[in-house]
Amino acid sequence: MTRVRITEYLVVDLEGERWRCERCNHDLGAAREDYKRGCLVAERPLEEVHAPITGGAAYSFTPSAEYCRLIEFYCPGCGVMVENEYLPPGHPLTRDIELDIDALRAKHAER
Repeated sequence: MTRVRITEYLVVDLEGERWRCERCNHDLGAAREDYKRGCLVAERPLEEVHAPITGGAAYSFTPSAEYCRLIEFYCPGCGVMVENEYLPPGHPLTRDIELDIDALRAKHAER
């Protein structure tokens, strides 16, 4: 199996054209599709993740769920956090990685 590391916790199996968790080898779906479809998804409350930023009595800031949400993506096999993203409410999840599988296969066939 030819595996190419894409991120810290994502690899692509070029022979099977599958996304896989680097840590546990769990199948996360077709490599020509978005790997996030194969992940567990959680929306975290911002106040749980970010402590209020204060500048004394005159200034205090806490991120607002009215303007931003935090989405986390986890491997269903081992629970490692694969990715996270901050999005405005109502914004669709982003597709942050789109591979040219044919070019990757050609590159690794030469080796």
